[in-house]
Amino acid sequence: MDKVWPTAHRGPAANPAAAPRGADLAREALRAARAAAAGRAAGSGGRTHSVTGRGRRRRRWSGPGPDDRDPQPFGRLVSRVAMDRGWSPRLTDATVLGRWPQLVGPDIADHCTPISLRDAELTLQAESTAWATQLRTLQRQLLARLAAAVGPDIVRRIRVVGPAGPSWRRGPRHIRGRGPRDTYG
Repeated sequence: MDKVWPTAHRGPAANPAAAPRGADLAREALRAARAAAAGRAAGSGGRTHSVTGRGRRRRRWSGPGPDDRDPQPFGRLVSRVAMDRGWSPRLTDATVLGRWPQLVGPDIADHCTPISLRDAELTLQAESTAWATQLRTLQRQLLARLAAAVGPDIVRRIRVVGPAGPSWRRGPRHIRGRGPRDTYG
């Protein structure tokens, strides 16, 4: 006695007329792709981006004018990314600190070091007290140079710090006080 299997277990090989083949399979796939594209066009407010069709005609080349698809200089792309992500204040701080010799000149840069730039206040450390005094007198000229090079409101004040005195602390144990200087008389 032959067993009769239900049609769900037979698969397409059991009923060859039910499964699409060859050209029928290709027509079915094309019909599904057209239906999906029509659904996307209806969801975008009726705008189509095809070159041939009812909607706007999209250019395939950038033409003689500038376009976003044109090759861009690397510096412009980096500055655009920095603006989009909010990195610009940090980059201008790094510009002032990194390009210090070019901004103020080699004479001044040899005798002072920029320490920090916070809230538009640039902190400089001079190599001697004489240079600290000299930098305080040149403060207006330095502010003018920096404003011309990096922008008017990047650096508004300059604080000059003299050299640090020697530390007399040696080792893990020490006694509070002036150190060896108090025995000099």
